Amino acid sequence: MLIDFKKDNNFLYYIHLLKKNKIIAYPTESVFGLGCNPDNEKTVMKLIKLKKRKKNKGFILISDNYNKFIPYIDEDRLSYAKKCDLISSKHDFVTFLVPAKNTISQLITGYSDLVAIRIVHYSILKKLCYFFKKPIISTSANISGMSAARSKEDVLKYFGLSFPVLFGDIGKFNYPSKIINIMTGECIRDVK
Repeated sequence: MLIDFKKDNNFLYYIHLLKKNKIIAYPTESVFGLGCNPDNEKTVMKLIKLKKRKKNKGFILISDNYNKFIPYIDEDRLSYAKKCDLISSKHDFVTFLVPAKNTISQLITGYSDLVAIRIVHYSILKKLCYFFKKPIISTSANISGMSAARSKEDVLKYFGLSFPVLFGDIGKFNYPSKIINIMTGECIRDVK
């Protein structure tokens, strides 16, 4: 992936913030999201407090590439067919619950033995994950129980005028991603 450093200097600033364990906002497929480094528990706790969210709710990890999820998932519990299904490009906006490694923070899994992952195809998210070089936590930019932010202005109303918001437009979806348990095939959250 090529990057024009003059044009994308601002974009690189947000990668820098993620690497410094800061929380950022960015456009997703359907709303603005909040994200951070999933490997820094202190930052994950800040995200929970920022959203006024229950600790047992868990988070979605997003990445541009299945291989970046390997440190977070228990591949021994996934059949070859299930791995192929996860990697399949037919899932444009689907989150999968997959077996979690026992080393992953329970703040991410929501005290479950599953972790939610989504391979992203939306260009801004792909780029963000590509340059961060590992998955990021992705959750809607809002206070729990309130409407998700659909613009930069909405994010700033929730979190203050100095909150770091990556510029861009949200995608074409008007609903959150479908969530499917890869082990059982059960649809946990449907979008219809």
